[in-house]
Amino acid sequence: MENKKLNTKAVKNFLSNNAIIILIFILALFVGFVADNFWKPANFKNLVVNVSPRFIIACGVSGCLITKGTDLSAGRQVGLSACLAAMMLQSVDYAARALPWMPDLPWFVALLVVILIMAVFGAINGCVIAFLKVPPFIATLGMQTIVYGLCSVVTGNDPLGGFKSSYSQVALGSLGPIPYLAIFAVAVGAYMLFLYNKTRHGKYMYAIGGNENAAQVAGVNVPATLIRIYVLASVLYAIAGFLVGAKAGGASTATGFGYELDAILCHSGNGWGVDDFGVDTHLHSLEYIAACKVNGRCHLESEVDVGFCRRYKGVDHFVDIAAGKVVGFEVVAGHILQAGFVSLNHGAYNLGGRNLAYAHEHQLD
Repeated sequence: MENKKLNTKAVKNFLSNNAIIILIFILALFVGFVADNFWKPANFKNLVVNVSPRFIIACGVSGCLITKGTDLSAGRQVGLSACLAAMMLQSVDYAARALPWMPDLPWFVALLVVILIMAVFGAINGCVIAFLKVPPFIATLGMQTIVYGLCSVVTGNDPLGGFKSSYSQVALGSLGPIPYLAIFAVAVGAYMLFLYNKTRHGKYMYAIGGNENAAQVAGVNVPATLIRIYVLASVLYAIAGFLVGAKAGGASTATGFGYELDAILCHSGNGWGVDDFGVDTHLHSLEYIAACKVNGRCHLESEVDVGFCRRYKGVDHFVDIAAGKVVGFEVVAGHILQAGFVSLNHGAYNLGGRNLAYAHEHQLD
């Protein structure tokens, strides 16, 4: 009898915590039966290709959000990365080369150069936040403007194209049925999963997110950890921007505009969780993007927004509890149906991934 009660409670908790996700899946199934091409492999491949760069950006923002920060410069850093990669990887015989003196570089060399350049911006963000105590919202908003201005100066506000085939193939090619973009995304996701759950840096990061002062007293080097978080974020923006440029076949100052909003919405469910026994033992992060594209013109995203804060049994940190607040769900549902009825041949339903991260606070290595 007791086991039956526990199972019933577990089912109710699951349905309560994932009600919106279940409704979205029901809508997807409905549209799949209405739209003939919805379940075709080509449609799913398009979904994976479109989501992969945004997933990498979301991985970069995740550390900032876990430590109760944010990074509003993500989209502009992605744009600058795409433009830098484009300038270095234009065909040598392209008449409008931005850097005619640039030798013919392999694409992976250009990627490393872009990563190193963007890491500098991440280090600046981290230093301003860690040492000058500027709120992350303000610091990264300023960096957003700086990066955008620098991108405008470097490119002269001219669109960049004429990429060599090896660069374009990074985004358009595939290993059997698996697109290269998906391989990049899976590799980044696996690395971040290991970093957050199996390393000292991950434990320090969660400790700072729980209570920065307590983490400092416990011996965590908070400034160094914050700097590493923002440097890593910029490195991932560089990778995402490199892939976005290859996928689009061109780059400009408008590339990456608003991508930080996608990433932040993706992580809107981040928060400290409480397990079934009422003990704060893990970070429970639910992140979903529900997006619908109709003929490539309509792009709308919704979030599952969780979180009201309370103090739990005198523990000196805030605990986010799922409150079931949904932002824009009805609108997304309408556009999913629109994709099924209005655009039977082109509707695509993009569903972002779910990231579950656990951090044990019992001790810091």
